Amino acid sequence: MLSAAKEGRQSVAEDSLDVADQAVLSYQKELIFTQGTEGHSQLSLVRLALERLREGTFGECLHCGRTIGEKRLEALPWTPYCIECQEKVETGQIENVVRAA
Repeated sequence: MLSAAKEGRQSVAEDSLDVADQAVLSYQKELIFTQGTEGHSQLSLVRLALERLREGTFGECLHCGRTIGEKRLEALPWTPYCIECQEKVETGQIENVVRAA
């Protein structure tokens, strides 16, 4: 019940803000949400990379099976794709089979 009262006061406080302040508050909320979502996605990719490490397939592209470049793995050790396949995922040429849990 304390939470409901706190939310009620926050709602009233937000209603009393001018348009610019409301925009800033909205942007801040969206930023926090986005950071949480991205953090969750990255954590899922790390867990999947650890699973591939246990299976002995770490460093192999999930799409084409080729070895992922050493520099790419140094920069993004959780990456499931080689650079060529990642570019194809980003342009929609191939489907991203890795989904954040």
